[in-house]
Amino acid sequence: MFSKILYNPTAIFIITFLTIALPLFLFPINLFPGEIVQQIGATELKREIPLSLSYFIGLGYDPSDLEGIKDFYLLPRGYALAFCLLFGFPSIMAFRVHIAKRKG
Repeated sequence: MFSKILYNPTAIFIITFLTIALPLFLFPINLFPGEIVQQIGATELKREIPLSLSYFIGLGYDPSDLEGIKDFYLLPRGYALAFCLLFGFPSIMAFRVHIAKRKG
């Protein structure tokens, strides 16, 4: 039964996606290029820092860490990296299984 799953491209995509997505969304892995906007008095200061995807669902930081932080978001490079990791790599794995299934 398990070997049938390994030859199903859709199953491989889902398994690979979950294997990559769960750690990225559950643990504070600061990997993705982002920007924070700090409010200091009347001025706003933007700083580029690596962000974690877990920050966007409310995990991996203390509310006290956000004091003075007005906003945080990913840069286009961060979105591209997240897309490549979450969808690109699983797609390549599923395509590889699809090609192997066709040949053999």
